Amino acid sequence: MVRYTKEHKQETRQRIIATAGRRLKRDGIDGSGVATLMKDAGLTNGAFYAHFDSKDDLVAVAIGDQLATLHANVVAQAAPGPAGLEQIVRWYLSAHHRDDRDDGCPNAALLDEVGRSGDPIRQAYTDGVLVLIDGLAARMTPQDPLSARVKALSLLGLMAGTLQLSRALTDQQLSDDLLEQGLHNALALIRQEHDHDD
Repeated sequence: MVRYTKEHKQETRQRIIATAGRRLKRDGIDGSGVATLMKDAGLTNGAFYAHFDSKDDLVAVAIGDQLATLHANVVAQAAPGPAGLEQIVRWYLSAHHRDDRDDGCPNAALLDEVGRSGDPIRQAYTDGVLVLIDGLAARMTPQDPLSARVKALSLLGLMAGTLQLSRALTDQQLSDDLLEQGLHNALALIRQEHDHDD
């Protein structure tokens, strides 16, 4: 019997989490069975329980990981202040993001299913989304963090809803127009917020 090092086990677990996050965003929670999730990671079903207690356990960890990745790759990389907020919004409401589900935001891909999930998944989502929200809020009204958090959550809701709807439409022009209008609405919200602070 082969004994694996702790590092190998951790690398394998991380590979499962990363590939599961991409699959979940593409096919949804209900559309992603354990067998498929493990096959994506290049592993057998039997290996699953060496890393996770249940599918819900993996889903919760994968959603948290996807939100942390989004924060690290998009939010944390953006400039400070309203300019950074505008960078984030322009990336989020782009045709590229709409068309790239696998590497996109887990909010737009999984929000409806997360809302119907059990507490552990919803808690992992909440914890991850609050980090994102705080990154947005810090670029809004730093002197009023509580108010900024609610406004940032509202901005994320506007962006995620617009992206979800744009992905659902078969009419490409209508989808593009919706993204453009969503971008206009989000930027107006940001500018209103910024002008309000001056």
